[in-house]
Amino acid sequence: MRKVSGATVATITAIALYFTLFWGYDALRVLTSPTYGLDDVWRSQFVFGIGSYFKLSPWGLMKLAAFFGAVKLAVALACAIHIADRLRGLAGGQANSDILEGGLILVVAVSLASVGPSVWSHNAELLREQVLQLLLAALAVALCLVERSYSRRAVASSVAAALPRIERLSASH
Repeated sequence: MRKVSGATVATITAIALYFTLFWGYDALRVLTSPTYGLDDVWRSQFVFGIGSYFKLSPWGLMKLAAFFGAVKLAVALACAIHIADRLRGLAGGQANSDILEGGLILVVAVSLASVGPSVWSHNAELLREQVLQLLLAALAVALCLVERSYSRRAVASSVAAALPRIERLSASH
């Protein structure tokens, strides 16, 4: 059975590195700011958009911004763990993409929540940024599914190859 190509693994790792660096930086910027990043008008437009939809008070907006900062930090950490797992996999192990997939589900949720306010405010640049992140997450999830499919086929073929040997051993006893 064929293994997953190096390009697939490299693409997954590059996307994980993107979210580790950019979402990690954004999360640290938000969580270390006294206003939880609301002073940066460009990056906090989706918070204001969601806040206006739910009619949040200024304190509610700060809580919402802190929540999104914590989610972005969780995504960055999940992606960093996956990169470390990939590096460990170079030593002979198999990388597990479950943590990365969980982080990417959070990326999809945040991106979808952010798309609405950017559409309502007719902000094409913010919409483009959110759609790009959504597409990167979708691509990484699709590649993780391909990788998982190949690993299951490899396990199934290994079991099928070992089955006649096991039958011979059990018949000899």
